[in-house]
Amino acid sequence: MSIISSIGGLQSSLLNRLPGAGRLDAPASPMLPRLDGPASPTGTTPASFSSVFEQMVSAVDAKQTEAQDITRQVLMGQNDQLHQSVIAMQEAGVAFQLMVEVRNKLVDSYQELMRMPV
Repeated sequence: MSIISSIGGLQSSLLNRLPGAGRLDAPASPMLPRLDGPASPTGTTPASFSSVFEQMVSAVDAKQTEAQDITRQVLMGQNDQLHQSVIAMQEAGVAFQLMVEVRNKLVDSYQELMRMPV
């Protein structure tokens, strides 16, 4: 499985939930939830925050597992494409850093809300 094709599959499955998904000028970001309100035009309810965050964590875990598998194949001599291993490891690292930064921003936001006077 190619790294590029796995990213394309992830984007295509999540693009339908983005605001303005039908427009060509809308930015393609698979990490953003749909924020249209109680129901979308298709009749489905938007994903909850916990499910979006859970999907993000599982996507990061899948990238790390894939990187480990490709690296193991290279080390055992089953695959001679070292560059795919390095790319997969870098993608997993960047995805993990993004997840940590999102978590840090959420914690900062929560702390800021707690400091607000009532």
